[in-house]
Formats: sequence, structure tokens, C-alpha cells
Amino acid sequence: MPWELIKLNDGTSIPSVAYGTWTLGNGDQTVNYVDEAISVGFAHIDTAQGYRNEEEAGKAIRESGLARKDIYITTKFSGRDELTIEEAIQSSLKNLGVDYVDLYLIHSPRYAQPDIPTAWAVMERLKAQGLTKSIGVSNFEIPHLEILVNSAKVYPAANQIQIHAYNFHSQLPLIEFGNKYGIVSEGYSPLIPITRMPGGPVDKPLNEISSRLNAKPEQVLLAWAKSKGVVVVTSTTKKERMEGYIAAGDLPLTVEDIAAIDEAGKQGARQQTARTFIRRAVVACAVASVALGLAGALGIDIL
Repeated sequence: MPWELIKLNDGTSIPSVAYGTWTLGNGDQTVNYVDEAISVGFAHIDTAQGYRNEEEAGKAIRESGLARKDIYITTKFSGRDELTIEEAIQSSLKNLGVDYVDLYLIHSPRYAQPDIPTAWAVMERLKAQGLTKSIGVSNFEIPHLEILVNSAKVYPAANQIQIHAYNFHSQLPLIEFGNKYGIVSEGYSPLIPITRMPGGPVDKPLNEISSRLNAKPEQVLLAWAKSKGVVVVTSTTKKERMEGYIAAGDLPLTVEDIAAIDEAGKQGARQQTARTFIRRAVVACAVASVALGLAGALGIDIL
């Protein structure tokens, strides 16, 4: 099954894969990257005030020749340039060269000032004014969402969070909490197991599945993320990889494939927790040793 649309709680639909501009920088090269992403089939561009490349994304979208209704645009309020939420969306619309965005997110709970209910009320007004079709949040944890849904007239349509095989189990309660309120989870950085944490337990099932399906490991990871029902946000500067990411929507993972990656991800998370504990214990022992040595030098008996 290809990358389909996912229905949001406000009645709109969102493409289930997005091309993210977070790491692209700015300038003409960024315009080219976004243009190539659109040319290979990405119909959802994910950017942000804080990425400093909304203008480049907007230029690529205009140059694509696509009608506005045929491209889905997500951007975010990142608390930059001392702009209020209302001022920031106007700036984003100008940079993007559009009259509205499809999804506007509060990039982090720390930008929900002076508090979450007050900031969210502003977001609701932006939706009512037609400046954005949908509103949502990013990097919100369960306590933040609890505050939000208890005060909201309009629930967030989405919560964009980091999701990959090694943190999926720990993120699952957050995803399930969102599901209770119809909040779709968007997952960024799904390729972390091979880009930042290679050599872990996920490598084994990933390589086996890739070999069997004649696919690349990154395609398998994207297909795995797709199987979780989240909107997948990914990026690359290589056109060949962009094409592979779109093709990953048709990758026929089995239930067993997904379970194998899940289990390897849990194992890797346990190993990471153990390593973190050991590092902290070593640091604590080193600090204690220094303290004892210093006390001895000063003639202080602390035992």
C-alpha cells in the first residue's frame, strides 16, 4: 500500500509522509532540494520558523507549478525574533508565499507562552481566521497534552515527536494518549537506528528484511514507521534516496518483520539504559573518590 492520506480530527487529511527542511540550511541549494522532493512525489513539505528556510521552501513550491490544493504545507511557531504567534504566522505566510498553511504547530511547549492554555487559544483563533486549516503541537509530552486538552475548544490535530525503533516503546504511551483525543502522531528522525546509532540490535532484522525484499535499510525503517500509523517526517539531499523513500510506501513488510524490529528496538533501548546507568555510576564513583581524597588532604573524616 502506498503512502496514503491520514484523516485528522478536524475532518481534513494529511499525507502520511513529509519531506522535512530541518537540516537543509538555506539558499538556492535548499530550493533545489525541496524542488527535487516535490518532483519525485512528496506532496507534504514540513518546515518551521526556526529552520530559517521557509522562503526557500515557498519558492520551490511555487516553481513546482502545483496548484495550492495539491501540496500540503506544515510550518511551526518556534518563538523566534520576538514575534508573537499571530505575528509569526503572518511572517511565515509571507515567506512561504501562500495565504494559508495546512498545519501550524507550536514547535515546543516552551514556546507556549505565557502558558499552554493562553497560547492554544491564539492557535484556535488562527484556525478560525482561515490562516491555517489545522493546528497542532510538537514535542509535547503527556503532561503538556493534559493541560492542553483540558482547556481546548479545538483539540490538536497532530503532535510531532521523535519516533524511531529504539524509542518507540517509550513513546508508545504518548502516542496512545494522543489517540484517545484523535491527535495523530507525526514521527521525525525515523532513520536514527542507522544514521546515529548503527551497530545496534536493530541492524540484524533490518539487514535480513532488506536482503529478502531487495530494499535498502532506510526503506525498511520508513515502512516500519508507516506501519505504526504515524505521519513520517524524513529528509535527504540525494534524489535517489528521495525516490527510495517514496517507494518505501509500497514495501510489503510482514507482521513478523514489524515484530522483529519492535523487539530489537526494545533490546537496544534496554542496552542504552544500562549504558547510561553505568556511565552515571562511574561518574558518581569518580566524584566520590575525589571528594574522599580532598577530605583526606584536609584532614576531614567524612566516613
